Amino acid sequence: MQQRRWEWKPEETWSWVHAAQDGDSAGFELIYRHYSKVLIAYFLGRPFDLATAEDLTSETFVRALRAIRDVRYQGKDVGSWLLTIARNLAFDYWKSSRYRREIAVSEDVDLERAVDGPERRVLAALDLDEVSTRLTALSAEQRQCLLLRRVHGYSVTETASMMSRSEAAIRQLNYRAVRQLVAAGEG
Repeated sequence: MQQRRWEWKPEETWSWVHAAQDGDSAGFELIYRHYSKVLIAYFLGRPFDLATAEDLTSETFVRALRAIRDVRYQGKDVGSWLLTIARNLAFDYWKSSRYRREIAVSEDVDLERAVDGPERRVLAALDLDEVSTRLTALSAEQRQCLLLRRVHGYSVTETASMMSRSEAAIRQLNYRAVRQLVAAGEG
């Protein structure tokens, strides 16, 4: 069975922008459906919990909708524009007093269902606070890779596409992240 290679077509995503600029809400819906998981993964790759990542993703789309009439094609994918908005939101959030006042509350997560392999032994032995602490010890890329692969269940190919890395680089990031978590659990 031949595997179909996923091809990126920025022209298609820009046609959605043009449709949204012309008042077609379906165009913006396509943008949202195509990029919402990418943006949540972007925020989860930073030190944000899922609820905050979802809130910031929603705010990214609100700001994008407000600015949709002014955006123009500059040879890059629409995702670049959305990630710029997301990055600015993340910086604003970290600078705001809201970030300093918030207290993280652990959520019930079914870790047995979310991960496989050596991660299961490590994560099953730890409580959620310990996991959060250990995840923050990973590099941002390792954390993002682990979350995309093991929590959200994306394939190596999908994760490579979302992180703009090769499949080999994603496998290596995942391997090193797992190895670092296992070593931390034994030490």
